[in-house]
Amino acid sequence: MTSWTHTGYAQRILFGPGSVGRLAESIRALGVKRVLLVTTKGRASSVDGERVVGAIGRNLATTFAEVESHVPATAVQAAVMAARRDGADAIVSFGGGSCADLGKAVNFFLEQEQGAPGTSYADRPLMPHVSIPTTYSGAELTPFFGMTDPHTRQKSGAGGPTCAPIAAVYDPELTLTTPPRVSAETGMNALAHCVEILWSATATPEAKAIAIAGARRISVALPWVVEEPEDLAGRTAMLEGAVLGGRCLQNGSMGIHHGLAQLIGGRTGIPHGLANAIILPHAIRFNAEAVPDAIAAIGDALETDDADCADAVEALVERVGLPTRLSDAGVTEDDLEAVARLSQSNFNVQANPKPVSEADALRLLEDAF
Repeated sequence: MTSWTHTGYAQRILFGPGSVGRLAESIRALGVKRVLLVTTKGRASSVDGERVVGAIGRNLATTFAEVESHVPATAVQAAVMAARRDGADAIVSFGGGSCADLGKAVNFFLEQEQGAPGTSYADRPLMPHVSIPTTYSGAELTPFFGMTDPHTRQKSGAGGPTCAPIAAVYDPELTLTTPPRVSAETGMNALAHCVEILWSATATPEAKAIAIAGARRISVALPWVVEEPEDLAGRTAMLEGAVLGGRCLQNGSMGIHHGLAQLIGGRTGIPHGLANAIILPHAIRFNAEAVPDAIAAIGDALETDDADCADAVEALVERVGLPTRLSDAGVTEDDLEAVARLSQSNFNVQANPKPVSEADALRLLEDAF
């Protein structure tokens, strides 16, 4: 006998080439007047950035184009001040996962500031958020965000039901300028989400079904995107995989893999997707005996035997041109020991289906080093 709770968010997904042209439609449906655009300097000054600004039109109140990887707390503070100063009543994020995370953080902290934090699936956000992803991170659909303290180099997370973007616009045309390396890293992040949902103790049947479909699609589409980055059909297929990776995250928890990837990224600054790619095969091996059904499902999705599941992921990492060792990504042995110590207070690591000691975490990191 099993029991579970599945939460469905009030969320609209617009998908397909040219769908950024429907952004104005989403803004009108929300009844908002003053939009805070959250993006990076590069995206803001690009042709695609001009398309987004044009779609927002007269509703654009201010643009915050200072987003950085791993979402420094100082950037969140600056964005909150900009939203407050210019009277923004909605958020549009445009870019990768850090843009979506910063947008969610703005809503979270303004809700806290006004004493009205959302705590229930029935609550509505103070500032509705429309996300426009250009990578495959999945952050554009989830209710939680990551943020890094630049002084301690520790990455933590927060969020709640009202932090989930109320709409997401998936336009494959906007991903055509995303470099293959970034596509490879964030694509492996999307695959890792699917894998961890399959061994999550809190994942619902729907979440697991979506995760299997996502892993199957991503494993085929990601090499296609990296090898033929200008092929819109490949970009479209991979973006559909990213939708599935984000959707399955809404009803399941992470584990040792994402916990260690977050800690490594916060300490060293390496891209979150790259940390995901390197650590994932080792996390699969660590959990294999504890979650045989999940490993079988992963192997089926990747069209390989259970015993070869981790090897298949490593082969995919190599095929898309990413390093397979932490030592090749700028991580040092001192970093391993520090992250292993921090792992014992990391929520995701402690939610892993197999208990993780500091020694276990260090051993896994050494294997990946």
